[in-house]
Amino acid sequence: MSLPDEMVGYRGPAACQIAGITYRQLDYWARTDLVLPTIRSAHGSGSQRLYSFKDILVLKVVKRLLDTGVSLQNIRVAVEHLRSRGVQDLARITLFSDGTTVYECTSPEEVVDLLQGGQGVFGIAVSGAMREISGTIHAFPAERADGGEWVAETPDELSQRRARRIG
Repeated sequence: MSLPDEMVGYRGPAACQIAGITYRQLDYWARTDLVLPTIRSAHGSGSQRLYSFKDILVLKVVKRLLDTGVSLQNIRVAVEHLRSRGVQDLARITLFSDGTTVYECTSPEEVVDLLQGGQGVFGIAVSGAMREISGTIHAFPAERADGGEWVAETPDELSQRRARRIG
Protein backbone atom coordinates (compact mmCIF):
# COMPACT_ATOMS: atom_id res chain seq x y z
CA MET A 1 0.00 0.00 0.00
CA SER A 2 1.53 3.28 -1.14
CA LEU A 3 0.94 6.06 1.39
CA PRO A 4 1.88 9.74 1.07
CA ASP A 5 4.49 10.99 3.54
CA GLU A 6 3.55 13.16 6.53
CA MET A 7 4.31 16.40 4.67
CA VAL A 8 1.76 15.72 1.92
CA GLY A 9 -1.69 17.16 2.49
CA TYR A 10 -5.04 17.54 0.84
CA ARG A 11 -7.27 20.60 0.90
CA GLY A 12 -10.73 20.45 2.46
CA PRO A 13 -12.78 19.70 -0.68
CA ALA A 14 -10.48 16.79 -1.64
CA ALA A 15 -10.48 15.46 1.94
CA CYS A 16 -14.30 15.49 1.86
CA GLN A 17 -14.48 13.53 -1.38
CA ILE A 18 -11.89 10.99 -0.26
CA ALA A 19 -13.54 10.45 3.16
CA GLY A 20 -17.10 10.55 1.82
CA ILE A 21 -18.30 13.47 3.95
CA THR A 22 -19.77 16.89 3.24
CA TYR A 23 -17.81 20.12 3.52
CA ARG A 24 -20.26 21.22 6.22
CA GLN A 25 -19.32 18.14 8.30
CA LEU A 26 -15.61 18.76 7.76
CA ASP A 27 -15.92 22.40 8.80
CA TYR A 28 -18.02 21.58 11.88
CA TRP A 29 -15.66 18.82 12.99
CA ALA A 30 -12.68 21.17 12.63
CA ARG A 31 -14.39 24.03 14.50
CA THR A 32 -15.39 21.69 17.35
CA ASP A 33 -11.92 20.07 17.49
CA LEU A 34 -13.24 16.61 16.61
CA VAL A 35 -10.87 16.16 13.67
CA LEU A 36 -8.32 18.87 13.10
CA PRO A 37 -6.01 19.11 10.10
CA THR A 38 -2.52 18.22 11.31
CA ILE A 39 -0.59 19.70 8.41
CA ARG A 40 -2.11 23.18 8.26
CA SER A 41 -5.12 24.71 9.99
CA ALA A 42 -7.13 27.61 8.61
CA HIS A 43 -6.07 31.04 9.78
CA GLY A 44 -8.70 33.58 8.77
CA SER A 45 -10.69 34.02 5.61
CA GLY A 46 -9.26 32.50 2.45
CA SER A 47 -6.68 30.24 4.09
CA GLN A 48 -6.84 26.54 3.32
CA ARG A 49 -6.74 23.66 5.77
CA LEU A 50 -4.44 20.84 4.77
CA TYR A 51 -5.34 17.30 5.86
CA SER A 52 -2.84 14.43 6.05
CA PHE A 53 -3.56 10.83 5.01
CA LYS A 54 -4.06 9.95 8.68
CA ASP A 55 -6.49 12.87 9.13
CA ILE A 56 -8.54 11.64 6.18
CA LEU A 57 -8.50 8.12 7.58
CA VAL A 58 -9.85 9.42 10.90
CA LEU A 59 -12.53 11.41 9.02
CA LYS A 60 -13.64 8.23 7.24
CA VAL A 61 -13.79 6.28 10.52
CA VAL A 62 -15.78 9.07 12.18
CA LYS A 63 -18.25 9.02 9.27
CA ARG A 64 -18.68 5.25 9.59
CA LEU A 65 -19.23 5.48 13.35
CA LEU A 66 -21.82 8.25 12.89
CA ASP A 67 -23.58 6.24 10.18
CA THR A 68 -24.01 3.38 12.63
CA GLY A 69 -25.53 5.57 15.33
CA VAL A 70 -22.61 6.13 17.71
CA SER A 71 -22.90 9.44 19.57
CA LEU A 72 -20.45 12.26 18.93
CA GLN A 73 -19.39 12.07 22.59
CA ASN A 74 -18.30 8.43 22.17
CA ILE A 75 -16.75 9.18 18.79
CA ARG A 76 -14.60 11.87 20.46
CA VAL A 77 -13.19 9.24 22.81
CA ALA A 78 -12.41 6.93 19.86
CA VAL A 79 -10.78 9.79 17.92
CA GLU A 80 -8.46 10.55 20.84
CA HIS A 81 -7.22 6.95 20.71
CA LEU A 82 -6.75 7.11 16.93
CA ARG A 83 -4.86 10.43 17.08
CA SER A 84 -2.27 8.99 19.44
CA ARG A 85 -1.34 6.20 17.01
CA GLY A 86 0.87 6.11 13.96
CA VAL A 87 -0.63 5.18 10.59
CA GLN A 88 0.90 1.69 10.65
CA ASP A 89 -0.47 1.10 14.17
CA LEU A 90 -3.93 2.11 12.94
CA ALA A 91 -3.82 -0.63 10.30
CA ARG A 92 -3.87 -3.23 13.09
CA ILE A 93 -6.94 -1.84 14.85
CA THR A 94 -10.55 -2.90 14.51
CA LEU A 95 -13.07 -0.66 16.21
CA PHE A 96 -16.22 -2.28 17.56
CA SER A 97 -19.28 -0.61 18.99
CA ASP A 98 -22.51 -1.74 20.54
CA GLY A 99 -24.02 1.60 19.54
CA THR A 100 -23.08 3.16 22.86
CA THR A 101 -19.42 2.43 23.59
CA VAL A 102 -16.55 2.15 21.12
CA TYR A 103 -14.04 -0.64 21.75
CA GLU A 104 -10.59 -0.92 20.21
CA CYS A 105 -9.35 -4.43 19.42
CA THR A 106 -5.87 -5.25 18.16
CA SER A 107 -5.90 -9.04 18.42
CA PRO A 108 -8.25 -11.92 17.66
CA GLU A 109 -8.36 -12.72 21.39
CA GLU A 110 -9.69 -9.25 22.20
CA VAL A 111 -12.39 -9.66 19.55
CA VAL A 112 -13.44 -13.02 21.01
CA ASP A 113 -13.53 -11.56 24.55
CA LEU A 114 -15.73 -8.71 23.35
CA LEU A 115 -18.12 -10.99 21.46
CA GLN A 116 -18.46 -13.35 24.42
CA GLY A 117 -20.26 -10.53 26.24
CA GLY A 118 -23.32 -11.46 24.18
CA GLN A 119 -24.41 -8.02 23.02
CA GLY A 120 -24.64 -7.17 19.35
CA VAL A 121 -21.69 -5.23 18.00
CA PHE A 122 -20.49 -3.98 14.64
CA GLY A 123 -16.88 -3.57 13.59
CA ILE A 124 -14.85 -1.19 11.49
CA ALA A 125 -11.52 -2.58 10.30
CA VAL A 126 -9.33 0.49 10.04
CA SER A 127 -7.08 -1.34 7.57
CA GLY A 128 -10.05 -1.67 5.19
CA ALA A 129 -10.65 2.07 5.30
CA MET A 130 -6.91 2.59 4.70
CA ARG A 131 -7.02 0.40 1.59
CA GLU A 132 -10.04 2.28 0.25
CA ILE A 133 -8.37 5.65 0.76
CA SER A 134 -4.98 4.60 -0.63
CA GLY A 135 -6.73 3.25 -3.74
CA THR A 136 -8.39 6.59 -4.52
CA ILE A 137 -6.25 9.30 -2.92
CA HIS A 138 -3.80 9.49 -5.83
CA ALA A 139 -6.55 10.86 -8.06
CA PHE A 140 -6.79 14.04 -5.96
CA PRO A 141 -4.51 17.08 -5.97
CA ALA A 142 -2.05 17.17 -3.08
CA GLU A 143 0.52 19.63 -1.87
CA ARG A 144 3.53 19.50 0.38
CA ALA A 145 3.44 21.53 3.57
CA ASP A 146 7.09 22.52 3.06
CA GLY A 147 6.33 23.97 -0.37
CA GLY A 148 8.27 21.26 -2.20
CA GLU A 149 6.82 19.50 -5.19
CA TRP A 150 5.07 16.22 -4.61
CA VAL A 151 4.84 13.68 -7.35
CA ALA A 152 2.40 10.89 -6.65
CA GLU A 153 3.52 7.39 -7.39
CA THR A 154 1.62 5.92 -10.28
CA PRO A 155 -0.82 3.49 -8.76
CA ASP A 156 -0.71 -0.09 -9.95
CA GLU A 157 -3.32 -1.43 -12.35
CA LEU A 158 -5.45 -2.95 -9.58
CA SER A 159 -5.58 0.36 -7.72
CA GLN A 160 -6.54 2.17 -10.91
CA ARG A 161 -9.38 -0.28 -11.58
CA ARG A 162 -10.57 0.02 -7.97
CA ALA A 163 -10.52 3.82 -8.18
CA ARG A 164 -12.61 3.74 -11.39
CA ARG A 165 -15.10 1.33 -9.80
CA ILE A 166 -15.46 3.40 -6.60
CA GLY A 167 -15.45 6.80 -8.31
